[in-house]
Amino acid sequence: MTDLGRVLVLAGGLSAEREVSLQSGARLRDALVRAGVDVHLRDVDAGLLGGLAAEPPAVVWPVLHGVSGEDGTLQEVLEMFGVPYVGGVPAGCRAAFDKPTAKALLASAGVRTPASVCLPRDAFADLGAGALVERIVARLGLPLVVKPRAGGSAMGVSVVRDAADLPAALMAATGYHDWILVEQAITGDEITVGVVDLDGAPVALPAVGIAPHGGAYDYAARYTAGGATFTTPADLAPAVSDVAGQVALTAHRLLGLRDLSRTDMIVDGDGVVWYLETNVAPGQTATSTWLRTRRPDRRDRARLRRPRHRHVHAE
Repeated sequence: MTDLGRVLVLAGGLSAEREVSLQSGARLRDALVRAGVDVHLRDVDAGLLGGLAAEPPAVVWPVLHGVSGEDGTLQEVLEMFGVPYVGGVPAGCRAAFDKPTAKALLASAGVRTPASVCLPRDAFADLGAGALVERIVARLGLPLVVKPRAGGSAMGVSVVRDAADLPAALMAATGYHDWILVEQAITGDEITVGVVDLDGAPVALPAVGIAPHGGAYDYAARYTAGGATFTTPADLAPAVSDVAGQVALTAHRLLGLRDLSRTDMIVDGDGVVWYLETNVAPGQTATSTWLRTRRPDRRDRARLRRPRHRHVHAE
């Protein structure tokens, strides 16, 4: 056994991403056991706080996806109990979990992010859905990506290519959040870049290229074996790879994250990197992109970029 003490992995919870979280927690536990760590895996329920008070672990590693696990709630509770934990602090989790907030912070640093509008569900009922839908299309054009304001695993996300399909996509998104984010769809290659804190500084890992077999990187493509092809490192020009790494580092830093994060991006046909969102608890399932990032070797050293500037322009 290592001298880390008892590590408590928290997984499950009650969000729509419960099953994904349970898979992540089980795989993380198994990996820590293989490393000789004294690790325990438990769900999040009414008995958790009593257990933390009676027998505090050396550290908690949350792999809860979605509400409560990634929105800063659990992190706030752990801080009140004085329990060390892996991952971002409450304020950082809140900033990353709220997609419009994260987009605005990255845009303020000069990072490209798709044009978007974010409206509450009630606005469409109170102000007239027809007029708002017409205006959204006029402003952003087509195609569009419709998604809940917060959440992951592509739940409630739709790609809209015909204006007539927009109302149904809006309704699907409200099944996961009361606010809806509608973005200009960027055509290009999907990539994701993990960031880990090493020796007191965040380091960008090699980008992972994602090619979903069904055309969309939806829930099925993410969690079905063979649903997508992953390439590590992604097939990018060196300059584009550098920008992608810098965008991930900028997100990690500006959002106030810690230990690890994963930032999703699109690279368009001109090689421009577009920021989509950042995850504070990257999935650890058998098909998760985080696990596609192998340990860097000498060939990757040129791709590992430590932060050099306060801001970066993704152009």
